[in-house]
Amino acid sequence: MEYDKLNHRMADSKLVKKSSPLRLRLGERRILLVAGDFLMAVFALGISLAFWGSTLRFIEFNYNFLRYRVPGWFYLLPFIWVLLLTELYDIHNASNFKRTLRGVLIAGMIGIGLYLIVYMVYVEPPRSTLPRLGVASFLVLAALLTLGWRTVYIRIFTAPEFMRKIFLVGGGKTGQIILQILNNLHPKPFHMVGIIDDDPDKQGAEVEGYPVIGTSEHLLELIDINGVSDLIVAISGEMNGRMFQALLDAQEYGIEITRMPVAYEELLGRVPIQWLEADWLLRSFVDEARSHGFYELWKRLIDIIGGLLGTMIFIVLMPLISFILLLDDGRPIFYSQMRSGRGGQHYKIYKFRTMRRDAEADGKPQWAREHDARTTRIGRFLRKTHLDELPQFLNVLRGEMSLVGPRSERPELVEMFQKHVPFYRARLLVKPGLTGWAQVNQNYAASLDETITKLEYDLYYIKRRNVTLDMVILLRTPSMVLGFRGR
Repeated sequence: MEYDKLNHRMADSKLVKKSSPLRLRLGERRILLVAGDFLMAVFALGISLAFWGSTLRFIEFNYNFLRYRVPGWFYLLPFIWVLLLTELYDIHNASNFKRTLRGVLIAGMIGIGLYLIVYMVYVEPPRSTLPRLGVASFLVLAALLTLGWRTVYIRIFTAPEFMRKIFLVGGGKTGQIILQILNNLHPKPFHMVGIIDDDPDKQGAEVEGYPVIGTSEHLLELIDINGVSDLIVAISGEMNGRMFQALLDAQEYGIEITRMPVAYEELLGRVPIQWLEADWLLRSFVDEARSHGFYELWKRLIDIIGGLLGTMIFIVLMPLISFILLLDDGRPIFYSQMRSGRGGQHYKIYKFRTMRRDAEADGKPQWAREHDARTTRIGRFLRKTHLDELPQFLNVLRGEMSLVGPRSERPELVEMFQKHVPFYRARLLVKPGLTGWAQVNQNYAASLDETITKLEYDLYYIKRRNVTLDMVILLRTPSMVLGFRGR
């Protein structure tokens, strides 16, 4: 049999399958994006220096200009530019030109805003060390060069010939979920060739538009014929011995194998709580959700620093916001609510009042909805920009909240969600946050389905939380605020 010959030949010669170097994994694409953006920013820095130096009379563009005229912080602009583009290191955003254009423009706006703030408060040494021409030319050039590079990236790495080719192993319920996710992603992050399933009834059929092209008996042969580089295993029940051996042979052949929950997390940045058994929480989530003492210390330090800065902003803006709210809808300016914190402990938050005084006349909590009729005119703007949440920086200073974490919820809603949403209580393992992984990836939840999606993001954060992820969330938050994504 041809398959047996192929199998024995591979086993005897210890062949290792090699895929095209341009068929990058999702993580490798992210590294490429960072490297490309940084390189473009370095080019922009060099050109802006040349342009700046050539426009200054009586100053030659030479070593002395670079050493004595250009402040040291100016050479850090490429690193700052990469940080401003954090929103675009999401692979799905990076593959969409409209999102890319929006992200680059927002990064430029934030860069200009930061410079203006520094310029206005900078007194000593003289403002001549804050070169307007140099910074402006850098931002324009960095934006244009980055857009050019990102256009090339989109054209190359969204083309089918440069995508990794994948077989889905298992066309049952969990396999269908992965295929539905893939069908909703545009452009697709990889090319799904087809499905491998040992169920005789599925042979020759289609699942979510993808063909079932064979069984585990011919797995290696089908991999070789179709140039497949990866397998996603979505078998939720027991796996027969033949399939298990076929997967081992494929792995020895050099094929990368990914389990469905891992693929789900990589594609969406969420954990699939509806498709996991309860023991997953013990075997995977609890073990991986433990944090180290150094991380907790760092997180509290950042919370104190951020809480102090946020409280200063709150004090500065409070008179203006209060005056506008008084003119718009009268008193009270603030309102308070009980929220559930870490371990279910209750604490009180204060916010600028953004809804009518009779918003919950019956005393029952309600979801905030898009274009909610209960919001006041000024309240709608405050909610869109999240300015209504400025008083919560006081909760951060008191240690009841963190800068980053799941969004706090009212105890009544927590009790209700626990009855309908699996694993909901797990989000109380950490302090609630002013911003979080769910907030930067999804708008407010206004239904049980949206609450489930939001929880999947929250559990992903709790499971993987670390210094890097916290910084990514904090860097993506300004884009969320400027995008008026509040509700």
